[in-house]
Amino acid sequence: MRIAVVGAGYVGLSNALLLAKHNDVTIVDVSADKVGMINSGTSPIVDPDIEQCLKGGNIRLAATTNFQQAVQGADFVVIATPTNYNPTTNSFDTSSVVEVAGNTVAANPAATIVIRSTVPVGFTEHLKAQLKFCKILFVPEFLREGRALHDNLHPSRIIIGGQSDAAEQFAALLQGGAEKTDVPCLMMGATEAEAIKLFSNTFLAMRIAFFNELDSFALSRGLDSRNIISGVCLDDRIGNYYNNPSFGYGGYCLPKDTKQLLANYNDVPQNLMQAIVQSNTTRKDYVAERIVALNPRVVGIYRLVMKSGSDNFRSSSIQGVMKRIKAKGIEVIVYEPNLKETSFFNSAVYTDFDAFKARADVIVANRATKDLSDVSDKVFTRDLFGKD
Repeated sequence: MRIAVVGAGYVGLSNALLLAKHNDVTIVDVSADKVGMINSGTSPIVDPDIEQCLKGGNIRLAATTNFQQAVQGADFVVIATPTNYNPTTNSFDTSSVVEVAGNTVAANPAATIVIRSTVPVGFTEHLKAQLKFCKILFVPEFLREGRALHDNLHPSRIIIGGQSDAAEQFAALLQGGAEKTDVPCLMMGATEAEAIKLFSNTFLAMRIAFFNELDSFALSRGLDSRNIISGVCLDDRIGNYYNNPSFGYGGYCLPKDTKQLLANYNDVPQNLMQAIVQSNTTRKDYVAERIVALNPRVVGIYRLVMKSGSDNFRSSSIQGVMKRIKAKGIEVIVYEPNLKETSFFNSAVYTDFDAFKARADVIVANRATKDLSDVSDKVFTRDLFGKD
């Protein structure tokens, strides 16, 4: 099979590597720097498995900035471009997906388009009608940043939004590249598949919100959150996982996916979906209030990344806390090795870790590490279990 993957983010690159085990794959990106890194065997994102796979070189993968060259003759064109949430329109910005799909139909109408970007419920059927092109599948991804290739190789499930020979072929390609065997595979309409993606991420956000609100209750009453969470989670129906408090759910997916699902409820009665979205704001408000109550002169923000093992700080929850502290007139400084700039939202960025620790009266860490053990008396964190 010849496959083109459009978008070299963590979704696109991990998919390209999975498919390139047994197929000829070309990945397209507008960034010449990313393309150059991939062709030289270097990963443009932090993901240990992607880094190892690219260095190994035992894959049939090439990267290019030339879209026409990539899609010409391809059997499948996989779209993995960003769909950021637009608060003005109250919906995902799907313009990149629409553009790539339209260009694909014009360049190679024989290809089947596979959308792996997250989209609103009903988008794929609308796009088919708009382009007058029926060979479009929606295949949701369930990947963690920093573990994207691992999750592709060991998927929890494969969901194919489409019922055709091409849909079955693409399911077989995903199964053939996976290391895990007997992966559950469900074939259904694209709209149901779109709903699965949004409801899955909203459930995860709900779980995070629940344990964060439990933690807020314990903090306000002087109780030990760790003891309460440990006791609650001994029930097998609840489970001892995904229960470590934080400053809120963040990253690229959960904040935007919960808002999009809520928007899809505009004519459907609901209470819970609204609460999940609002709870994230409430949690950041509460955490910031606790920090401000310590009366610090200088607050140090330790790492902006959304979670451990990631280089991404898009919509990270600690940024929301940081902005609230700054709004109170308190000086805020930042330690983030991934930042090249000397300032972040008018806060000084420190590269000298010891100087950062000495300067800050309170160090705010969404996830604490051993690096902070010598200043543990300064650290404000809700990382109770040392895990994500």
